[in-house]
Amino acid sequence: MRDKLYAELREELELKAQVLKNRLGKIQGHLRHEDGPLSQDFAEQATERENDEVLEHLDEVGRAEYAQIRYALIAMDEGVYGECVECGEQIKEGRLRILPFTQMCVKCASELEQRAS
Repeated sequence: MRDKLYAELREELELKAQVLKNRLGKIQGHLRHEDGPLSQDFAEQATERENDEVLEHLDEVGRAEYAQIRYALIAMDEGVYGECVECGEQIKEGRLRILPFTQMCVKCASELEQRAS
């Protein structure tokens, strides 16, 4: 049963990785102002720079998610996908379906979150 689940999740992760890669490329193009230089109008430049800050944040978040997806795909290739990186136990199917790139079981993720707060 896990083989079927992993095949479904691999397909989902590969699609999500491709979508993210395309989106990140567009964000980078915008941040490099490939569509043209900043406006000559100072007020418009301020707005454009604010938009760039938002895009930089979206880029950062997207790159982190892309890295998690790539890690999950590598784990699948190495035969360790679905194992918690903290305790080594199998991550439950429901958690993998919701967060297919998760690296921790619920217990270890909760403990990590508690330590961080």
